[in-house]
Amino acid sequence: MKFFTWFLLLPCALFAQENGDAMPSHDQGLWQTLLMVAIAMAFFYFILWRPEQKRRKAMEEQRSSLKKGDRVTAVGIIGTVLRINENTVILKMYDGAKIEVLKAAISDVIPGTEDDAKKAEKENV
Repeated sequence: MKFFTWFLLLPCALFAQENGDAMPSHDQGLWQTLLMVAIAMAFFYFILWRPEQKRRKAMEEQRSSLKKGDRVTAVGIIGTVLRINENTVILKMYDGAKIEVLKAAISDVIPGTEDDAKKAEKENV
């Protein structure tokens, strides 16, 4: 394997010496490296981290504004909010079954009307 590597690199090195190409100077290598790292960090911040923070904040606001009668999707389960606890939500399913899910599992909220809230009140009692 080493022979193969040297076999490929030796002609390149000889060709560079014949054409007068010198090795690049290392005078500004540190500044160029720092500049590239700074550009990469800025790229990751504006393309990845910042939009994710905005999305997470919007989801937290949506979960904190839940009220009785809202339709929610939690881990693919669709239900109507009957009761809101500190970290969980009681959902009523289509067939009348009730399940308890974590608020963090809620991925979509469709605001309900006042009629939906009144129905949830009746069924919750």
